[in-house]
Amino acid sequence: MPDSRLFDVLVAGGGPAGLTAAYLLSRRGVSVAVVEAHPRLWGGISRTEEYKGYRFDIGGHRFFSKSQEVERLWDEILPEPMLERPRKSRIFYQGKFYSYPIRPFEALSNLGPIEAARCAASYAQARLRPVAPVRSFQDWVTNAFGYRLFSIFFKTYTEKVWGMDCRDISADWAAQRIRGLSLSRAVLGAFARRSSERSATIKTLINTFRYPRLGPGMMWEAAADKARAAGATLLQGATVTSLHWHEASAEWTAMLDGAGGSVALRAGSVISSIPLGQLPGLLTPKLSARASSAASALRYRDFLTVALIMRERNRFDDNWIYVHDPDVSVGRIQNYKSWSPAMVPEADTACYGMEYFCNDGDDLWARPDGELVTLAAREIAQLGLASTEDVLDGAVVRQPKAYPVYDAEYEARVNVVRTELEERFPSFYPVGRNGMHKYNNQDHAMMTAMLTAENILAGSRIFDPWQVNDDAEYHEQGHSANAPASGLRRVPSKAVR
Repeated sequence: MPDSRLFDVLVAGGGPAGLTAAYLLSRRGVSVAVVEAHPRLWGGISRTEEYKGYRFDIGGHRFFSKSQEVERLWDEILPEPMLERPRKSRIFYQGKFYSYPIRPFEALSNLGPIEAARCAASYAQARLRPVAPVRSFQDWVTNAFGYRLFSIFFKTYTEKVWGMDCRDISADWAAQRIRGLSLSRAVLGAFARRSSERSATIKTLINTFRYPRLGPGMMWEAAADKARAAGATLLQGATVTSLHWHEASAEWTAMLDGAGGSVALRAGSVISSIPLGQLPGLLTPKLSARASSAASALRYRDFLTVALIMRERNRFDDNWIYVHDPDVSVGRIQNYKSWSPAMVPEADTACYGMEYFCNDGDDLWARPDGELVTLAAREIAQLGLASTEDVLDGAVVRQPKAYPVYDAEYEARVNVVRTELEERFPSFYPVGRNGMHKYNNQDHAMMTAMLTAENILAGSRIFDPWQVNDDAEYHEQGHSANAPASGLRRVPSKAVR
């Protein structure tokens, strides 16, 4: 590990944002050092784990973007063409599958005539006597679909993901995340054949997506190789323990801890995907009390995956399934063979990812791996999707800080930290999901890095990476003079009562 070398740019974090920035800058002759805490550079949350030859994602990562620049960069990075995979995901409720997006006639047929009639009556009641005032996620969805459809298709999964009662989640989140979806439109849409072109307007509803043959980690390992070949220095198994800004020399000193002990690196700029909430303990000069308090108050939702290796019984071929059953803790089930057959080395086996949304330190998170494998095997059998006798093996992966949470003060807190960083540390550039505390996907994270790289090359903040929105597009100007575009993707915030 180099000691006290001077680099043009230090990249803290080897996820999609960090590796994208490192590659783009290195190929333009910028000296870059990438520091990654994990022993492998494989893409942060967008990595591919491996257990006894079985490969699995941390959440499942489709490769589809509205940004042609991102799509072209994927093609440039990966040495082989990606697979074109059919997208299939369904809701599982009371032993039956429901298409996602919901197909009204199929849903009502599956529910049966009595429940269908109750749903229709509930919808009619909601239209005649809507909840007012609308404060919560439950209020908003009930007004849009009726309480019974809300309780069947929205309540359980949402509460599992965010660990909050739907009555405590802000209606603003529903208004954005379910925008453009109405029961009447869905009914009319059932009669129309929709195009499966890759240019589909709503990314969530695409019918196909691209995917690396061996999972998303294949892309990011290739990105690391390309950055290294372009001259970047990649430091794996090293953690940034402090970042000291020297205003007089316009230079950073970063202290690292790794296998080689404590090491100092110097850099002109820092690109950081370190969680914003950790910056008060790293930066010198210290953030103000106000900014430190704001950063430290940012919250996260954590996540664990139990990968079950099973005998193949061909029970379902979905990429993933949303589990709307309150009697089990699992929230979503991935079928890795449906993402890519190469993820599963034995043709007569399957590998299912049982996904649990939790918080670091709670009972679920703290359980031993063996207990979690047993729980996952029991729950998939309880759902009727497999038999415990078919479980051959299992592995557990815990992912802290998987989802940044937007509480009621989220945006104000982020803006306080962002403003102070830009005013006091002009060559410090937050990027990516945790670096910006933005609930974004890998293509959004990449675009924040792409714009940051352009700013560093130009020697000026000509682009604002915070304006990358939820479709991986970039807004140079706000929506209006009084309401500038924030680029923020909403996740649940506390309902105001």
